[in-house]
Amino acid sequence: MTKHHYQNNQLFLEQVNLEDLASTIKTPFYCYSQRQIEQQYLAYRNNLSGLDALVCYAVKANSNQAVIKLLADLGAGADVVTSGELRRALQAGIPADRIVYSGVAKTRDDIRLALESDILQFNVESINELKLINKVATELNTSARIALRINPDVDAQTHEKISTGKAENKFGIPIQDAPMVYQLAAGMQGIQIQGVDMHIGSQLTRLTPFRTAFELLLELVTDLRAAGHPISHIDVGGGLGINYQEDNGAPTIADYCQQLSELLSDWDGKVIVEPGRSIVAEAGLLVSSVIYIKEGHERTFCILDAAMNDLARPSIYNALHNIIPVNESSESQKYDVVGPVCETGDTFARDYTMARLNEGDLVAFTCVGGYGAVMSSTYNTRQLIPEVLIKDDQYHVIRKRPTYDELIGLDDLPQW
Repeated sequence: MTKHHYQNNQLFLEQVNLEDLASTIKTPFYCYSQRQIEQQYLAYRNNLSGLDALVCYAVKANSNQAVIKLLADLGAGADVVTSGELRRALQAGIPADRIVYSGVAKTRDDIRLALESDILQFNVESINELKLINKVATELNTSARIALRINPDVDAQTHEKISTGKAENKFGIPIQDAPMVYQLAAGMQGIQIQGVDMHIGSQLTRLTPFRTAFELLLELVTDLRAAGHPISHIDVGGGLGINYQEDNGAPTIADYCQQLSELLSDWDGKVIVEPGRSIVAEAGLLVSSVIYIKEGHERTFCILDAAMNDLARPSIYNALHNIIPVNESSESQKYDVVGPVCETGDTFARDYTMARLNEGDLVAFTCVGGYGAVMSSTYNTRQLIPEVLIKDDQYHVIRKRPTYDELIGLDDLPQW
């Protein structure tokens, strides 16, 4: 199945004409292909069929209830990093015994909720967190199933802001300290040692860092089992990159799964995989209208109604998303593509060659189904934009645009 495609020079997502959709739903808006999300999830599940594998969708990539539910219905678990994401996953129908809880700053309330929900596993990031989990579990007269998140000091060869497995990063327990911390955990009444977790970063576009990290992980598991620790679960994290520029340069899900299956061919326990971006990103488009074409002395600006608060990745990571016309054109022109927010950082692309546009034309940003709407804000008192799920020739608004009254009504004036 193709993600998005042109028919008679008009852009479609599945069987929905996006120009027609934009006449019904005011731009800007996100839209997602349900078939593409399902296809990506099933690529993990099917290619890992030789292992006892659980695919735990990383909810942070796109936390809309409709997205989580369609994955829950296919048998997915969830990787959560806040109690809010835990609540979302549970409400969307993911059973607690398919949920792992990651994150460096779990609070007492977070831990209590997860224990009362009876989740599959805590991925523990520090000794202090381990002690707090033990204390809360003991108070509740229960035990917490845990894996220690190990920091292997492996360079993920990705953007510095989404690298998580180097010694300088805030995540995990240094691999050289792992035997000591597991020994400490073994003596805690409220702790049940279950696994080892390792996640070295997001948007990895090479398999070599994965292999290096997985080999270190397996060596550690062998040592821990030899020391008497009951390691039954290996959590390999997520982080498989995608082709943002559609140049086929990144490894595929099948490539990733083949390498993992080869490395774990002799493993006799559970394998947890936590993909997010690679399941949802390519399924999403952000549709926007051209407000002005502004001719400057040195540059021509294409000013859109979508802004940095709607799609933050370009301003945060200098990320470049393909921007394509909703109505195909053979003519092209070079633009600085910008949004309406009063920040120079509200820039999506500079000197970007794309279809020649006129005011009122529609464009679509590709690969925005992950880390798109979920990172949006209401900066400049801009409304959060709608999210639309598309299946075949049907669509449904899965998050509506709030009214200005609803947005401004969140404020409460003091009596004085």
